[in-house]
Amino acid sequence: MSRLLDYIQDNTFKITYFNSRLNVVNYTKINYLEDSKISLSYPQGILVIKGKNLRIQKLLDDEILVVGNIQNLELKEISHE
Repeated sequence: MSRLLDYIQDNTFKITYFNSRLNVVNYTKINYLEDSKISLSYPQGILVIKGKNLRIQKLLDDEILVVGNIQNLELKEISHE
């Protein structure tokens, strides 16, 4: 039961890429959205997705599925000094 609760309450930022689909879990905000660039905030920084014909196929409170010709991913960490 403890492992199930850990799974349900997991708030770790995760990215999974497979077959022109990028699934992002535990993002906090969509900053920018167009067909060649999508920017998402997550607790430690910003994820920038670049490509062509990008679109959101699934959108939940903490999960997003981006599809299209994904060409580049950029993680920008926010320093907490």
